[in-house]
Amino acid sequence: MSGGTAQANGRLWGARARDWAEVQEGQFAAAFHAVLAHAGVGHGTLHLDAGCGAGMAAALSASLGARVAGIDAAEGMLEIARERTPGGDFRQGDLEALPFDDNAFDLVTGFNAFQFASDPVKALREAGRVTRPGGMVVVTTWGNPAGMDAASLIAAMKPMLPPAPTGAPGPFALSEETALRAFAVAGGLTPVTVFDVDSPWFYRDEATALRGFGAAGGATLARERVGEAAFNAAISAALAPFRQPDGSFRLGARSRCLVTTTDRRETR
Repeated sequence: MSGGTAQANGRLWGARARDWAEVQEGQFAAAFHAVLAHAGVGHGTLHLDAGCGAGMAAALSASLGARVAGIDAAEGMLEIARERTPGGDFRQGDLEALPFDDNAFDLVTGFNAFQFASDPVKALREAGRVTRPGGMVVVTTWGNPAGMDAASLIAAMKPMLPPAPTGAPGPFALSEETALRAFAVAGGLTPVTVFDVDSPWFYRDEATALRGFGAAGGATLARERVGEAAFNAAISAALAPFRQPDGSFRLGARSRCLVTTTDRRETR
């Protein structure tokens, strides 16, 4: 959510920021916890979350003792992030032009953020710039979509979106490990390790599922093109196979996490 599309993305992602914060953001909590644990976040860690959304990952990091900052295109999301972590430094801006000093952070995270930047490589280079020598940049994206329940909702939404420009990265652009590691190298970072995290989605009922999934920026765009009723009908149909006997919904989902370093040490 950055670069030349920051203003548009800020509007799309900010449209239903409270729904995102209250329903959908928590579907990724397993990945937040796993990355923060892997990075050894603790008292005094200087942590920037790039594309921080409503600030759940930053709040978790702060609860471990980190000094946190965040940047996002959506002011509506940032308002919630500031409520959750009043001591954090949350700014609206572009991932390709971070408003932070060189070598300012021990850890920079991007949870489903970099692949949506106008220039993902430039955004990753900026993340490396603000990370201290020997620090860590973690790129978290979708896991392999093949057989992933949650990917079926994204597939159901695709026909409602405008055609993507030729060569534009999609939500799964970095899901393949080779592409993910190559992305790190192109961004001037050294890939260290890749690990997957199961982060299944749970909704207590269909209304909650529509509220949560419908809070994403792509969903806002889809509703604007086809209308609320058509959007809800398509997503409800995609949700139907995952309905549980009690009326709740459970969908398998996976996050893929790439750990990189600003060092030029040999990869593992």
